[in-house]
Amino acid sequence: MQQAKKLIEQYYQAFNSGDMDTFLSLLTEDVVHDINQGDREQGKAAFAEFMKKMNHHYKEQLVDMVIMVNEDGTRGAAEFVVLGEYLNTDEGLPDANGQTYRLPAGAFFDIRDGKVARITNYYNLGDWIAQVDPQ
Repeated sequence: MQQAKKLIEQYYQAFNSGDMDTFLSLLTEDVVHDINQGDREQGKAAFAEFMKKMNHHYKEQLVDMVIMVNEDGTRGAAEFVVLGEYLNTDEGLPDANGQTYRLPAGAFFDIRDGKVARITNYYNLGDWIAQVDPQ
């Protein structure tokens, strides 16, 4: 149980520090990534491409982290707040001009052999749009 919690903590520490090498090293080769309100991708290479795109469009820090894991350490969840800046326009979304946002979010994990085997992210896209493109 503690090993799973530590893994998730390391995952988000690497994310917050922008250490993509460490971040990706915490994933299984066949990791499944359920993208918020999007597709399911599989494999570390696909996840790396997704993160490259995200890091181009957004600068984010995750704060107020709460991590929960099941007793056998095979599943976990995290709740947090995303503090972000919208750097470059993402296709199909409002134009970017450095808008900042604060967004509650969460993630669910499957853990296998000490690595993240699945991550499912969730946040309210409508809330994000309202923050970066108020009408």
